[in-house]
Amino acid sequence: MATNETTNTPRASQLTPDQMRGLAARLRARAESVLLRHQPEQHRDLLTAASLIEQLANLTAEIRRAADATQDEATERHLREMLGGA
Repeated sequence: MATNETTNTPRASQLTPDQMRGLAARLRARAESVLLRHQPEQHRDLLTAASLIEQLANLTAEIRRAADATQDEATERHLREMLGGA
């Protein structure tokens, strides 16, 4: 039987924005460590991952603020679904 759900739909992160920022800070610290001095590709990859995680944290926080501020129930429900039901 066919369903309407797709298998390639990304799941919303269950981390809070602060937890995501903490992860990004740890990745950035790892990238800057002397252990990666001779691995420039891995250094760049970790810095890129840290930046993307920070962007996701900011977007998540903004979506949560919008969901809290809206008066429209359908919009609030949609925004909270984007947050994984949070």
